[in-house]
Amino acid sequence: MSHVFPRHTKSTLPVAVAGDGCYLIDADGKRYLDCGDAAVSCLGHSNPAVIKAVQQQVEKIAFAHSGFMTSEPAETLADLLIKHAPGDLERVYFVSGGSEATEAAIKLARQYCLEIGQPERRHVIARKQSYHGNTLGALSAGGNEWRRAQFAPMLIGMSHIAACYEYAEKPDNESSFDYGQRVANELEAEILRLGPDTVMAFMAEPVVGATLGAVPAVDGYFQRIREICDQYGVLLILDEVMCGMGRTGHLFACDHDQISPDILCIAKGLGAGYQPIGAMLCTGEIYDAIRDGSGFFQHGHTYIGHPVATAAALAVVQELTSKDLPTRAGAMGEKLEAALNAAFGQHPHVGDIRGRGLFWGLELVTDRATKTPFDPSLGLAGKVKKAALAEGLICYPMSGTRDGKTGDHILLAPPFIIEAAQIDELVTKLSAALDASL
Repeated sequence: MSHVFPRHTKSTLPVAVAGDGCYLIDADGKRYLDCGDAAVSCLGHSNPAVIKAVQQQVEKIAFAHSGFMTSEPAETLADLLIKHAPGDLERVYFVSGGSEATEAAIKLARQYCLEIGQPERRHVIARKQSYHGNTLGALSAGGNEWRRAQFAPMLIGMSHIAACYEYAEKPDNESSFDYGQRVANELEAEILRLGPDTVMAFMAEPVVGATLGAVPAVDGYFQRIREICDQYGVLLILDEVMCGMGRTGHLFACDHDQISPDILCIAKGLGAGYQPIGAMLCTGEIYDAIRDGSGFFQHGHTYIGHPVATAAALAVVQELTSKDLPTRAGAMGEKLEAALNAAFGQHPHVGDIRGRGLFWGLELVTDRATKTPFDPSLGLAGKVKKAALAEGLICYPMSGTRDGKTGDHILLAPPFIIEAAQIDELVTKLSAALDASL
């Protein structure tokens, strides 16, 4: 009997014992093409440079509390991230994962407002069907009702405007650009409703991952969002925990939209699974307000700036940048897009294929013409996950796509080292899993 508390108490999972490039191997020797571990394993499972970096750092120093000392890998990693970061981002605050990064971002936004003498700014606006993590603050910002429901009495009150979800929510008689401008302008309307002097931040994912299934915004949407934030003195927080670090074809996902945030959150691909790590990046203006004011960010965790975690992430970012793997993700993403469209573009139950780089989603529907989702009582996403595992494919099916209750999608996020033959393998196994589930 296992004493591990699993994510799902009624599932019996295979035991992972080894990794080999794009594959995980279980205790029975079965190989699984890993294309959906929450967009973490961007370098695959056996990168020698990252493994060596972890081993060498453990031999030097495993832990030094950041309240007393900094470390070489943390300093070097911060320098490398800022070298490639968009806009005026100048400082990096290391944490242990995505939820910690978004939680820190919310708290930093509030403290910044206090430091600059605007204590009345307290509201955060985010988007429906977003996901920003599972701590209570991050969950409050998230707009997925299924994830929020049982904890609702404990959550902080935050506003949620419409997502930029073209497939399901754009009317046929509206252009993509006009639709994007209309839903972006909901931010201005909400700022005015709450009071322009009371809103401190707007938080959004450049490409919505887990809860919508790789949905990018339409062209012009984020430019308008940036304009509104600037007009009303609202901080723009971009959550790139899942879509960042090369996943969408750029090291930072917001580069595609040609904007830069005031605060940016990364994780998952930052450590590529070799160590738990995340980071919050902020502008020099925000950092200077803290430095020149109280001098102390009233936040922290024991493992922030962990030497082994930052050493692993440093090796990961060096691999990503020196080998230009974000560009490769973009190129291989085009091949994956073509393969998905060839296999499922006319599938009667695949309503939409969307994504960017090596970050793709398939939305499942009962009817392509009406875009009607399946009855949630069928548990379709869970069936696809189980069938895919049986085929030797790890993907990320999720339910509640439309509103947190109805709708199903499959999220695909393969390693950047994937080859053309493995894309064919992915599509073949996914097709078999869909046939078995539907």
